Amino acid sequence: MTRHILIVDDDALMRRSVSLHLEQNGFRASTASSAEDALALARRDRPDLILLDIGLPGMDGLQAIRHFQRDMDDVPVIFVTARRRELDTILGLEMGADDYITKPFNLDILTAHVKAILRRAERGATPAAAAAPATVGDIFIDPAAHVATIAGKPVDLTAKEFAVLHTLALAAGNVVSTEDILSQVWGAEFAGEPQVVYVNIRWLREKIEADPNAPKRIVNVRGVGYKLVAPGNAATA
Repeated sequence: MTRHILIVDDDALMRRSVSLHLEQNGFRASTASSAEDALALARRDRPDLILLDIGLPGMDGLQAIRHFQRDMDDVPVIFVTARRRELDTILGLEMGADDYITKPFNLDILTAHVKAILRRAERGATPAAAAAPATVGDIFIDPAAHVATIAGKPVDLTAKEFAVLHTLALAAGNVVSTEDILSQVWGAEFAGEPQVVYVNIRWLREKIEADPNAPKRIVNVRGVGYKLVAPGNAATA
C-alpha cells in the first residue's frame, strides 16, 4: 500500500520540492499551506504521517499538533523548524511529535526520517515501553499501565520521559550509555543525536528530583551516560 504523507508548510517551493521528492520515493503526498487547511484535508484523507512546520501563519505547528492528536492520535508527526531555539521546547516538553528536522535539510535525509518513523509505527511499542515493571527505591514504573510513582504518588511523565526512566530502571545502579538510551527509546535511526537524551533527562529531573540542579536519582557519569539509583545510594560522578 502506498503511504500517504501530508506536508504542512507555508513555503510553496518547500511544499513542491518535498512533495515531488517523496513521490519519487514511492509515497503519495498531499500539501497544505496552513494548519487549518491541513486539519480539514486530514479528516477527508487520513495521512500515514504528517510533516508539520512549526512557523505556520495563524495556528502554528505547536498548536496544530494538539488538534491532530485529538482527531487522529496514532498518526506520527515530524516537526519541521528553521528556528533552533524551538528545539528545547519540542524535545523537552515533547509536544507529541515523533521526530524533528531543521531547515535547511537534505531531501534524502528527510525521506530517511520519514521511512524510519513509519517503520517504527509498524513495529508498535518500543522494547523499553513493553517490558516488565521495575522498582528502584521508592520509584515504581509499570509500562503496561503507563504508571510511574514516587513513594506511591503518581508522576506525570511524557511518553519519552517515561521510556527513558524505565530504561534506566531496568539497569538500576548501572550506567546506561547515551547511545544505548537513544537506541532503546528512540531507535537506531537517532544514532548521533544525543541532544534528545540530554533534554529529556533534564526535564525528567525536573519532575523526579528534589533539586534538579543537584540530582540524587539520575546520576550523570561523565563521558559514559546515566544511571538511576535510590536516594542516598548515589555515587559521586
